[in-house]
Amino acid sequence: MKTFRIGGVHPHDNKEFSAHKAITAVPLPKKAIIPLVQHIGAPAKPVVQKGDAVKVGQLLAEAGGFVSAPIHSPVSGKVAKIDTAIDAWGMKMQAIYIDVEGDEWLPEIDRTENLIPYSNLDSKEIIEKIKNAGIVGLGGACFPTHVKLMPPPGKKAEVLIVNGVECEPYLTCDHQLMLERGEQIMIGIELVMKALGINRAIIGIENNKPDAIEHMQHLASRVQGVSVQPLKLRYPQGGEKQLIDACIGRQVPSGALPIEVGAVVDNVATLYAIYEAVQKNKPLISRVMTVTGKDVKLPGNYEVRFGTPLNDVLEMAGGIPASTGKIIGGGPMMGRAMQNTDMPCNKRMSGALLMTEEESVRVEPSPCIRCAKCVAAWPMGLEPYLLAKLSAAQNWEEMEHLSIMDCIDCGCCLFTCPSHRPLLDYIRLGKGKVGGIIRARQMAAQAAK
Repeated sequence: MKTFRIGGVHPHDNKEFSAHKAITAVPLPKKAIIPLVQHIGAPAKPVVQKGDAVKVGQLLAEAGGFVSAPIHSPVSGKVAKIDTAIDAWGMKMQAIYIDVEGDEWLPEIDRTENLIPYSNLDSKEIIEKIKNAGIVGLGGACFPTHVKLMPPPGKKAEVLIVNGVECEPYLTCDHQLMLERGEQIMIGIELVMKALGINRAIIGIENNKPDAIEHMQHLASRVQGVSVQPLKLRYPQGGEKQLIDACIGRQVPSGALPIEVGAVVDNVATLYAIYEAVQKNKPLISRVMTVTGKDVKLPGNYEVRFGTPLNDVLEMAGGIPASTGKIIGGGPMMGRAMQNTDMPCNKRMSGALLMTEEESVRVEPSPCIRCAKCVAAWPMGLEPYLLAKLSAAQNWEEMEHLSIMDCIDCGCCLFTCPSHRPLLDYIRLGKGKVGGIIRARQMAAQAAK
């Protein structure tokens, strides 16, 4: 069975807590807080002001640049203020506060459950609708999708790789989305193929989801050029570069994007959002997320309007257990511990993992024993022990030289280290510093032109 070639680990998937739990809608909040940064790139710019009445689907903020995405109202009501809010990690962010009044939608949005399988739109029109709907990658990166669908001059897409892997332990929202909304996802695939001008798509799904594989194979059999590729269970197979290697055997060069090898990668949740945007005129205002953990009373997959406080979602799942030691945004490998559960859910929120006190206690690190397990496990072919050491020494120049920006924050190094060294912590710190230096250098170069 296919998989990627370099590195990888095999954590226990722990998906049994929320697997096959039907998608449940979370009730609307009394007050919605809509962050203006829910994507990679420039923040969105508000187009509403205090006192404005808004409806569901109405534009709240326009894209702040080419690599940016607009933000739409997930609720109806009145804009209370535009102010700062605190995110899950204690950082300030600009946000639009809306006092919720009912649930009134823009009339052009199709709210029926009717499946719309065909589109007469051409490639440019499809991409424009995706752009205007604020669609971003819902697999975690939140990269504006319309940018992916507009390859630079000289680059041509050959194949769409559909990410149904969901390799992160505990999370099951993509799995359930494929089971419940596979037909819509398939239409989303056709729309993206048309937008890219290609006739081939491969849906990658790990073999711990046999029902999803069977269901998507049945649906793909009706669509020319679309196939399902079952994949060996291996983390982090959901990473773009790892998934491309597993599905078509091509390796993306260091510092390059998937389009360099003729591939475009989209998550199944993104493709579902594309279907809703293009066929239903519905902007991205909600997503499905997993709430899970060994002591969670009602673990499951919840559809949440953006702006809903995480606490509301946790209450739907039975509240925060007394045994909780940490709440992780996302999964245990790539997610981060939250400081604040009052924060609003947004496009980035794939899940909330409530870890027990016993699970969340870090083992005291001991000296590196030079075993090289971190090197063998790292899927990007880098040297974690060395990069962590350079980060501790604040040697940002050498870290850049050693391709730190190729790191995908997968956590394999930390997972496999027998000495429990905080490798990922140091590497994330260094990657952030080096990324800032690179951006500052690029801005200075542009200003000098």
